[in-house]
Amino acid sequence: MKVQIEISNDTLQTIMDGKRVEGALRLMPSDGKKRPVISFNAYNRKPYKRPKEHVLFYLEHGRVTESPERIKMYESVPKRLGTAYVGRVFQREAKTASEELKVKSEK
Repeated sequence: MKVQIEISNDTLQTIMDGKRVEGALRLMPSDGKKRPVISFNAYNRKPYKRPKEHVLFYLEHGRVTESPERIKMYESVPKRLGTAYVGRVFQREAKTASEELKVKSEK
């Protein structure tokens, strides 16, 4: 039994380029005189795009950013400064960030 498969030109070109195409195969109703027809409909999905983070302010060794759900603090301190100094830098930067956020929230 021969089966006819309907596919759009765009989808066929994508397959010919060697790319993967996700979609659904459906058996179309026939009147009995024709051969069965299977239709392939490619999913028309949009790729996920991460929302961009906005920089609120810069610190001496990092920055504080805001995303739709979180406020993030990034720090980057050279290892050569030593563990004790790095700990103090982290505390000082966290205190500075906290004060800046309080000032921004009051405005």
